[in-house]
Amino acid sequence: MLVLLVPLMLVSVKRLRFCSDVQVQISPFVCREVYAQFLREMIIQPGIAKANLGLSRADVTLEDHPLNPNPDSRWNNYFKDNEILLQIDKDVRRLYPDMAFFQRPTEYPCQLILDPQNDYETLRRRVEQTTLKAQTVHRNRSGVTNVSSPGKALNLYPSNEYEVLPSGTEAHWEVVERILFIYAKLNPGIAYVQGMNEIVGPIYYTFATDPSSQWKEHAEADTFFCFTNLMSENRDNFIKSLDDSQCGITCKMESVYAMLKDKDPQLFLKLEEQNIKPQYFTFRWLTLLLSQEFLLPDVIRIWDSLFSDQDRFHFLLLVCCAMLILIRDSLLAGDFTANMRLLQDYPISDVHTILTKAKELQENS
Repeated sequence: MLVLLVPLMLVSVKRLRFCSDVQVQISPFVCREVYAQFLREMIIQPGIAKANLGLSRADVTLEDHPLNPNPDSRWNNYFKDNEILLQIDKDVRRLYPDMAFFQRPTEYPCQLILDPQNDYETLRRRVEQTTLKAQTVHRNRSGVTNVSSPGKALNLYPSNEYEVLPSGTEAHWEVVERILFIYAKLNPGIAYVQGMNEIVGPIYYTFATDPSSQWKEHAEADTFFCFTNLMSENRDNFIKSLDDSQCGITCKMESVYAMLKDKDPQLFLKLEEQNIKPQYFTFRWLTLLLSQEFLLPDVIRIWDSLFSDQDRFHFLLLVCCAMLILIRDSLLAGDFTANMRLLQDYPISDVHTILTKAKELQENS
């Protein structure tokens, strides 16, 4: 399996392939061709087959039909993929709502996907059709029957959240959606879990805003392989069955408190006395690599330091510990409610101060 290594987000993103324990450098062209093949096999070809079969209804047989519960049923797999796709779609449309980047059209839409000669069910059309089929029928007081989408009826989504760009164009969030869908198809054991969108977002943004058009043009494929490699190291955090194992997220959250106990025993005892468990705030910090605690440019700066460290995830623990120590005075003076508010809405925005403190803790270890 071809993957990309992310040693530095902003300085040098090296294209590497893992062959057992040996890293063999290969050209970006090969990786991009592999990703193009993924698009053909997992989106375009199934979409063409679905469009053709849907017209003839030859896909509905006594052996295989939409109500077939058999796990090997093509229909069953299609509906399961739809569930994953709808969750991805919902999450990526809301990616970094404080900035307009992901709602804007990409300069380099995927020509393979937008090729007018390919008459197939795109992910965009698949989401639209699935959403339209989930309708609510009700009769008003005058006896008039109305059919409406449950999302609209309950006002679950803002009116502008589900706007899509005209045909022939793609928003950046649509590219991210495709990356996550391909990843879910290739990794059925974990598929897609909420939060993965927050991991892939900064990687894609870094490639898609690169000053060089050569990088921007291939942002989708390059992001996919970088994300895949990063998830190979971070995926255990997203697997619920591993939560209480040695490699699970619970162990990592407890490691933050163990480190704090060593670095600042007074602060550790204060949090223990107030029964503020690490699960209350470090779950999000660790699982999403602090991507929801800071603005995107600051997240990228933190990741730049993380991915350049040989023991990147240990350094993440140091960063979390540094974040606690930097607000120790407020935590020592606050009650449970005030401290929970501080920890769930971290007050310091200067990431340079945080990284400097983390490096200091690392050197004093």
